Amino acid sequence: MKAKIISEAAVVLERTLPGPIERVWDFLTRTELLPQWYGEGQIELREGGKVSLMGGHIRGTVTQCRPPHLLAYTWNVFKPNQTISDYPESYLTFTLEAAGEAVKLTLTHRPTPQDMQPQTSMGWHTMFDLIEAGVKGQNPKREELFPKNAALYGVNINNLKK
Repeated sequence: MKAKIISEAAVVLERTLPGPIERVWDFLTRTELLPQWYGEGQIELREGGKVSLMGGHIRGTVTQCRPPHLLAYTWNVFKPNQTISDYPESYLTFTLEAAGEAVKLTLTHRPTPQDMQPQTSMGWHTMFDLIEAGVKGQNPKREELFPKNAALYGVNINNLKK
């Protein structure tokens, strides 16, 4: 049987942030800074390292780590006490590029099923808002940002897919 070629959609988000690049890298990776944008968690910064975010709700494995320019890991959603996820595994890639005194941060999340693309886009947009705020020394609440970003992507925040 001949191989099939399939297309998979991805969500890609770019944001220019104030530098230096090491400060943005720290927000993406340091355990004590993760709660400011993602929630409680830990990322072992080595290939094969464990990723656990939101108290184990999100789990994965680091596939590439080249500080302060590239971080990639697998991504999967788990319910409490679940060892096998109900969802397909996806892959996150964060790239950071110096742009003068600023930093271009790019996230690629793939594959993203069509029915999850608006919600995924809204979620990452919110996370980038929180990262940007943190890098600038601000600390807004996620709940304050969700309504604006939900409207931007046409998401009903009272009916999110879990």
